[in-house]
Amino acid sequence: MPRKGIKADAEWRKELSETQYQVLRKKETEPPFAGEYWNNHKKGIYYCAGCGAPLFNSETKFDSGTGWPSFSAPIKKEDIDAEKDVSYGMVRTEVQCKQCGGHLGHLFDDGPKPTGRRYCINSASLKFKPEKEKEEKKE
Repeated sequence: MPRKGIKADAEWRKELSETQYQVLRKKETEPPFAGEYWNNHKKGIYYCAGCGAPLFNSETKFDSGTGWPSFSAPIKKEDIDAEKDVSYGMVRTEVQCKQCGGHLGHLFDDGPKPTGRRYCINSASLKFKPEKEKEEKKE
């Protein structure tokens, strides 16, 4: 069954920045400590930069010390695809957006409890929307 959100390469190139295109469509990795969200501590939701699917809640984000945004769990496990990645002489688990197939990063089993998982995600593959602050009651 084909994924939703699949576009022609020319469309992806038009819609994404060069860095987003290289990460999401060509499975590149941004340098550590260089992405927009690795040190973001605001509350909110992280969406796929390719298709807008909600992927991670800031409540599961933690500082892994790696220089990439790290999460202990996705919002919904079924919104993430995982597959074996043997590139660069390593065996890892690549994570992708289930909706558009965009490369997000990798999954490791060295995260905090209760999941023990670390979804190590490229900032370029995400768009962050902050939680709306509660309006103060007018007196």
